[in-house]
Amino acid sequence: MDKFFKLKENGTTVRTELIAGLTTFFAMSYILFVNPTILGAAGMPTQAVFLATIISAAVSTLVMGLFANVPYALAPGMGLNAFFTYTVVFGLGFSWQEALAMVMLCGIFNILITVTKIRKSIIKSIPVSLQHAIGGGIGVFVAYLGFKNANIITFSTSASNIMTVNGVAPAKATAETFANGVTSVVGNGGVVPAISTFTDPSVLLAVIGLIITAILVIKNIRGAILIGIITTTLIGIPMGVVNLSAVNFAENHIGSAINELGTTFLAAFGGLGSLFSNVGRLPLVLMTIFAFSLSDTFDTIGTFIGTGRKTGIFSAEDEAALENSSGFSSKMDRALFADAIGTFIGSLFGTSNTTTYVESAAGIAEGGRTGLTAVSTAVVFLLSVLILPVVGIVPAAATAPALIIVGVMMVSSFLDVVWSDFNDALPAFFAAFFMALCYSISYGIAAAFIFYCLVKVTTGKSKEIHPILWGSTALFILNFIILAFL
Repeated sequence: MDKFFKLKENGTTVRTELIAGLTTFFAMSYILFVNPTILGAAGMPTQAVFLATIISAAVSTLVMGLFANVPYALAPGMGLNAFFTYTVVFGLGFSWQEALAMVMLCGIFNILITVTKIRKSIIKSIPVSLQHAIGGGIGVFVAYLGFKNANIITFSTSASNIMTVNGVAPAKATAETFANGVTSVVGNGGVVPAISTFTDPSVLLAVIGLIITAILVIKNIRGAILIGIITTTLIGIPMGVVNLSAVNFAENHIGSAINELGTTFLAAFGGLGSLFSNVGRLPLVLMTIFAFSLSDTFDTIGTFIGTGRKTGIFSAEDEAALENSSGFSSKMDRALFADAIGTFIGSLFGTSNTTTYVESAAGIAEGGRTGLTAVSTAVVFLLSVLILPVVGIVPAAATAPALIIVGVMMVSSFLDVVWSDFNDALPAFFAAFFMALCYSISYGIAAAFIFYCLVKVTTGKSKEIHPILWGSTALFILNFIILAFL
């Protein structure tokens, strides 16, 4: 074991690596509760998503540990799962099977750019300021999603501001329009957000959970977010928010989960058939795959560089190889390959993009330096299948605080944006603004690209815009034009 993982060479021991792996698991295990909730909203069976989350996390983390020999763990990414449900399925109207197909194509694309020098061009095409802006914007989006899921934010509108009900203008509505009740209401800018009146027990529980989780994080308690979810769920029992009768060991067990997994396993291939059947949707499909890939790629690279540089896990040579090499000539090349493989595997089983978790820093802080840390995290993920029967009772009021806290952590990317420079601030602001208020990560990326190009053209620096960035911006604009005529 010492020889395989090079423990002595990296100044660590088996005991240290195992403790670090366990620490990493507790820091990121909230995804086991949150991911089924988010993807379940898209119509996916939650038990299947729970298993797919475990499988994708365990397999990709094993590849990271055994192939790259670095202490990073992977799982379906926060922000990317929200993008999957709330933008791709709800906003753009794709089925969850088609969304899985796009995730699968994203995984294949990421694998290809990882083993070739294409990666170098893509990384260089996106300015560092935009990378930070996108990361921070996703944080705002995730936090906003948490507030919304907890119903801490409410929305009101007058009749004059309602544009459609069930897809029909109010003036043209008939009895037929409401045959199945009210399924959708679209309002214009007259919709007003406001804070809740806190009369609903679930809203009160979410606020209590937010306070508890925030205190745990402030105190640097290991597994703070997971502890927050469990504690909030327990408090919800006497409040009447949590229904213990939902714990059914007869129905919610590994066997039933495997049966449900049959619904999502390889469903991406079924979605692939319908994804390209409509040529008119092709620009939208390509834009969405690009948005998936862009968010995943820079989230991972940011995690590697941000934690690896300080600890020596990745050397300066590794970072240089990121831009100048192809294949697997460096540790970072192998780590990026493990990350790309994770997305592909996850899509096959039925989950959104798998990415490297910044919570791996918790294990690294405990002394984890090699792949043995990742392997131990993967083993604990596999064992977590035993908690399946109780996953269903965790309410949105318990997972929403986790979203808010994770969002706050992700917003730290904005620290590297030069806000005093309007040329930097403009694209960064619109990245966050459009992601949150338009409920779309891809639209936030589009806004950031468009305004970045506008700044460069206006200041006479258009030559600084990489051709790939020009092409991506043109694709985004084309998509908006197409949507205007749909």
